[in-house]
Amino acid sequence: MSEGAPTEPTPTEPTPTEPTPAEDLRTTEVDLGGLVNVLATHLYSTPLVALRELVQNAHDSHTRRFLEDPDGEHRPRIRVRADAIRRTVAIEDTGAGLTEPEIHAYLATVGTGYTRMLRELTGNQELIGAFGLGFLSAFSVADEVTVTTTSHREPQLGHRYRSRGGEQYQVDPVPARPEPGTVVELALKAEHAHLADEHALREVLGRYCVLLPIPVYVGDDDQPVNAVQVPWRQNPDGDQYAARMRFATAFGRRFEPLTAFPVLPVQGKGAVPGEGAAEGGTDAVGLLWVQDGGTYGSSDNRDLAVYLRGMLLAEDARDLLPSWAGFIGGVVESSRLTPTASREDLQRDEHYRALQKALTDAIVDGLYETARLRPAVWRRILTRHGQELLGAALCDDRLFTLLADDVPVPTSQGDLTAGALRASGGGAVHVALGSGGGFEEMLYRAMRVPIARGDRYAVLPFLRRYAQLRGCRLVELGSEQGNRELFRDPERPLPAEESAWLAGALADPGEQLVPARFDPPGLPLVLVPDREAELKARIEDDQADARIPSAALRLARAFTARTDGEVKARLYLNLDCPAVRDLLAAYRTGHTGSATAAGLLRSLKVIMAAASTGPAEGDLGAALAGIGTAVSALTAAVPAGLPDVPDSPGALGGDA
Repeated sequence: MSEGAPTEPTPTEPTPTEPTPAEDLRTTEVDLGGLVNVLATHLYSTPLVALRELVQNAHDSHTRRFLEDPDGEHRPRIRVRADAIRRTVAIEDTGAGLTEPEIHAYLATVGTGYTRMLRELTGNQELIGAFGLGFLSAFSVADEVTVTTTSHREPQLGHRYRSRGGEQYQVDPVPARPEPGTVVELALKAEHAHLADEHALREVLGRYCVLLPIPVYVGDDDQPVNAVQVPWRQNPDGDQYAARMRFATAFGRRFEPLTAFPVLPVQGKGAVPGEGAAEGGTDAVGLLWVQDGGTYGSSDNRDLAVYLRGMLLAEDARDLLPSWAGFIGGVVESSRLTPTASREDLQRDEHYRALQKALTDAIVDGLYETARLRPAVWRRILTRHGQELLGAALCDDRLFTLLADDVPVPTSQGDLTAGALRASGGGAVHVALGSGGGFEEMLYRAMRVPIARGDRYAVLPFLRRYAQLRGCRLVELGSEQGNRELFRDPERPLPAEESAWLAGALADPGEQLVPARFDPPGLPLVLVPDREAELKARIEDDQADARIPSAALRLARAFTARTDGEVKARLYLNLDCPAVRDLLAAYRTGHTGSATAAGLLRSLKVIMAAASTGPAEGDLGAALAGIGTAVSALTAAVPAGLPDVPDSPGALGGDA
């Protein structure tokens, strides 16, 4: 359209302010076959959901009968039968049943649900259905669906609904059932024939229906699949904690529970007792447990099942649990959570967020209760999930208070608590920023001080916070501050000539010689990698863009911009060491053996690095040969001035 004055609307195009003539209104056409295919085939993630939906409908039929005929004689039960030969599954209930008008109005009308209408009229929260789509799920697994029903309102009449594909159906009169209720029979599609197996049905329905208050039987069983004592519903006989553990053991699918603790309703702001949760509150109840399955760092074994009014809604609702709780499993049920249309997930609304907070609080309270009342279990949890709990403590102040002195920290001497680290370090906590080994660990072994593994998950930030809380020193070996605490300045600086000779004799390219004093005096030298230089090398590697997220990469490169990366490690030379003092004395007097002794130390450096960290920067073979050359020179009859032992460290291994 060209710019300028707007054009006038044509007579057939009413302006937005004019009412649309009734004769111009048209009815939207619906391709029922396409709609049925989309809803029945693509709405649900698994065909097993069809069983859940049909059992749910049977449950609601019983609830409806109680509401409509509260004084009537009614023995509620649901029975599911399978016939592998006929390839059928039948779901039978003794609920309200359907009249013929109700079949047309509700059973055969997509999106219209009597259950939803009844809940809105009565306010009854035991009714599960909401969308009028549950029956449609039957066509996702069945070629033909047959419904035989007798209403408790018309116990003398029976009706049979039959449909193939859901597009067309017929309803015929049949003899009334012996008692009111309904049977839904599925003639399974070939690809779903495995559902006609009563053993498989027991397993599936035992999980879907475990919290349903109405008994659900499979085949001719006398024992319902949901005959499980639910500890938060009944007052169990005997020890309540034992009842929780029995339920957790029966329900947990992958891991043994170490302990179990309850989830209780939370009253929100302005809540009136007896009228449910208000803002920030939740009606959810259930059970959480600590799983025995191993977790570490980013591993996530969270396992939470959510039931809506007794029926499994979300099999894996792990996002309701805090991200740090990778070791927690559980079951909760609620009447206030809002399902999605497929009833396999939850709306992220205020009830969802309130439950998230309630579950976090329940975990923290449960861990406190375990630490206080069950010390043996608490020790087992700390041993099994120490690494995960280090990270959890950083996410919640209450957990940090609980765990600060108990949670194990990986160290060079095995797992130790921060308190034990502090005591062994003379009031200071020592932590290596690298991956362990090397001369850092050699130093601490010589000092007999345990060193925490700062490269492990959450160790360094945990210890930093611990040191701040307890008012103790934290020595981070590899950091500038930590190195200053460990490696003291010499009493007097070395002359430039001596420093230059020592650097040439002992240091490899990329290593900076630093004269210092440190304990123990028997250790002549320590090589400490520059962690910023290591990080700079990693992030500037050609593959860094593929390995590291762009945002993190930008931050890391900004951090390492201050270092040129030329100094890859600092070689601290211990001037308190008698061997180093003798070496310097020999050099000052011109003793020709000084080069031999320096080469021996240099070779020792390379060998020690190779033994503790793997491949060394220097030539290990040359270093070993250098030791042999030094021993030969030092044990010769006339060691000084030998023509085959020149006064040069290169003769003891070249660049070793």
